[in-house]
Amino acid sequence: MRRHRIAVIGGDGVGPEVVAQGLRVLAAACDGCALEWTSLPWGSDHFHRTGALMPADGMRVLAEHDAIYLGAVGSPAVPDHLTLWGLLLPIRQRFDLYLNIRPIRLMPGVATPLHARSAGDIDMVCVRENTEGEYAGAGGRVHVGMGHEVGLQVDVFTRLGVERVVRHAFALARTRRGRLASITKSNASPYHFVMWDEIVDRVHAEHADVELDRILVDAACAYMVTQPQRFDVMVASNLFGDILTDLGAAIQGGMGLAASANVSPDGTGPGLFEPVHGSAPDIAGRGVANPIGAVWAGALMLDHLGEPAAAARVMGAIEAVLGAGAVRTPDLGGSASTAEVGDELVRAVKAHPNG
Repeated sequence: MRRHRIAVIGGDGVGPEVVAQGLRVLAAACDGCALEWTSLPWGSDHFHRTGALMPADGMRVLAEHDAIYLGAVGSPAVPDHLTLWGLLLPIRQRFDLYLNIRPIRLMPGVATPLHARSAGDIDMVCVRENTEGEYAGAGGRVHVGMGHEVGLQVDVFTRLGVERVVRHAFALARTRRGRLASITKSNASPYHFVMWDEIVDRVHAEHADVELDRILVDAACAYMVTQPQRFDVMVASNLFGDILTDLGAAIQGGMGLAASANVSPDGTGPGLFEPVHGSAPDIAGRGVANPIGAVWAGALMLDHLGEPAAAARVMGAIEAVLGAGAVRTPDLGGSASTAEVGDELVRAVKAHPNG
């Protein structure tokens, strides 16, 4: 039997609630494989106890696993920049998880805020550079607290970093509908984004069968709303990809559906898989958080671990439950609890073992 060691970080707020349902669904979907979970109580509570989001040997612990399954990290009692730089970003950078993959897909039966759009109109994937760019962490502050205080945040774009993400995006487009949109702001940023454009052009010459569309980020935001069918695969910098994919979550029906994979195809470390709705402290403990994003992230994890059949079973269950429309959490207009949606997903997996 194939065995996969998974580090589970439930985290804060609704994170443990949605991850618990994800674990149930993933276990039901695995046939011929075993998922060995290691629960790690890291996050804001750990910060309050110890002054850190995770222990000093946290990276060593994670490196012993095949993947990381994360619920959410964040608390009103901890400043956001401490939360982000205390766990998620260090994991991405330490293990060189340079690809952030986020599917943006309108599922059958789910309403979108866009007028007269159906499931076939919204089906795209964003490939986001994940370890440098605007989130490289380079910069500083001087004369702190004085009238002439200065804060510098330095964007770091490397040819290696851009090219490997662009190459993956072109390769992914070849497996889908053969269209790639490169999202920049080259007109206002004549150095790093012009370099980005040059790299895209050079890689495109090796992928001439893929149709390339170069779009400025502000226009891309507008097109995602007015012409979502225009997009197949998008490739963007760390910051732009972050913004575009949250917009994508809105048009696919809400943040509760959004899933992401943080991976390195080179195998430099365990991939990290998470829903991207955040810890949602306003609904934590009420049992109404939507677990679909966490379950979808689990499907991405199974696929990354070399279990495509199990991943297909999970995605089939998501489509079946959402398409039926009877069991939904309040964010999708229903009245079901987090656990009730989990129950229905497990039933759907077992009812359709072939996906």
